[in-house]
Amino acid sequence: MQLARLIMINRIKLFFKISFTLISLLFFHTLFAQENSPYSRYGLGDIVPNTNIVNRSMGGVSAAYADGLSVNFNNPASYSAFKSYLEEKSKKVLSGRVVLDVGINMNNRTLQQPNQTQSFTTSNLIFSYLQLGIPLTKNWGLSFGLRPVTRIGYKILRTEQLRNPVSGAVIDSASTEFDGSGGSYLPSIGTGFAIKNFSIGANMGYLFGKKEYVTTRTFLNDSVVYNNAVDTNRTSFGSLFFNAGVQYKINFSKQTFLRLGLSGNLKQTIGGTQDIITNTIIKDPTNGDSKLDSVYAQKGVKGKITYPASYTAGFLLDHTNTDASGWSFGADYIKTKWSDYRFFGTIDSVQDDWQIRVGGQVRPKPTRNYFSNVAYRAGFFVGRDYLKVQGNLPLYGVSVGMGLPLANYNRLSPGQYTIVNVGLEYERRGNNQNVLKENTFRLSIGLNFSDLWFNKRKYE
Repeated sequence: MQLARLIMINRIKLFFKISFTLISLLFFHTLFAQENSPYSRYGLGDIVPNTNIVNRSMGGVSAAYADGLSVNFNNPASYSAFKSYLEEKSKKVLSGRVVLDVGINMNNRTLQQPNQTQSFTTSNLIFSYLQLGIPLTKNWGLSFGLRPVTRIGYKILRTEQLRNPVSGAVIDSASTEFDGSGGSYLPSIGTGFAIKNFSIGANMGYLFGKKEYVTTRTFLNDSVVYNNAVDTNRTSFGSLFFNAGVQYKINFSKQTFLRLGLSGNLKQTIGGTQDIITNTIIKDPTNGDSKLDSVYAQKGVKGKITYPASYTAGFLLDHTNTDASGWSFGADYIKTKWSDYRFFGTIDSVQDDWQIRVGGQVRPKPTRNYFSNVAYRAGFFVGRDYLKVQGNLPLYGVSVGMGLPLANYNRLSPGQYTIVNVGLEYERRGNNQNVLKENTFRLSIGLNFSDLWFNKRKYE
């Protein structure tokens, strides 16, 4: 009895230590990662991939995906798959598999103007998600966690000559620096349960974030001293956020099934406050800029953000042999009505977008060879981006990945099972008809750590 209690205490401590360490470290990287994407100026910023690394490696297929060893937070109906129960003749539940699912991204982004050889490249390491999945009963699961939704990060310097509007003669020069920062995050809790082959689930969270745009105007003159102007527009927002999903499983045989999935959210309103400030400053490259005077200030302006409705529909065909080998193949269609987006009553340069995602994975017959125990994944996606800046932005990408199992050397917890998921993605936004082409290589690394909890042990 004391041994069982010690094992349970050690598991609880281990889960909390891992969760606290990872969320602290990864959230630190989220706050201090640097990137430069001018397209993040629009909407609420660049949209962060909204699937876990397993799904991301399969082209982003997630609507019909359900797995007891990872957390598919895009469709909460999948939470009903959190199960790995041992039973006695009395049919009482003896144990359930708890899953800790975390991930980070390493992004390499290249910006290039059409028909130009010069390019600009930035790299960063950012937190992707942290989720915990807990089985409550045989067909009922619970999940909670934290993930970023959008990111804003850019810095642009524009130098220009000022001309006399009548004669056209150059009268002065000026530089304008545009800075943008911020993003949004979603801590959430959700549940999903199954009735025979039908599963349904919902997530509730608090979507919050900020947008800060700073424009600094400097006149370049060696004989006349001008005051530099700084315009700051800072917005903070937050509100409850809901999404839901359903899945339906069609069995063709004991080894093959087709699962259909649908998930999404309705149009929602988010409250916010905005500060609009214009100052004159004295630029000092040594000691930093200092405020000279306040020209205009309007603080605490209340407003609303209209977040658009979105849905994802898809299927997954799965074949699993008795030795756990097999394959999966699926496809998703995604639609978001960004034309409904409003920011404090104003319309932005956004439009309705769509994506088609296709992908799958192969699980070889397990042998003593390590690589026969690895899951291999691949996929692609095409679509139209939600931004409309000098025309539509075509979007496409490809992805590959692997699920790498780790050996369990913990004798006190023989039920532990750990997988390192690795995914590599290439994504392109825009072409030679757009103002900028954006190429992104993304390396995603995730840890799926699971163990059997709530065990009822017997001693003979």
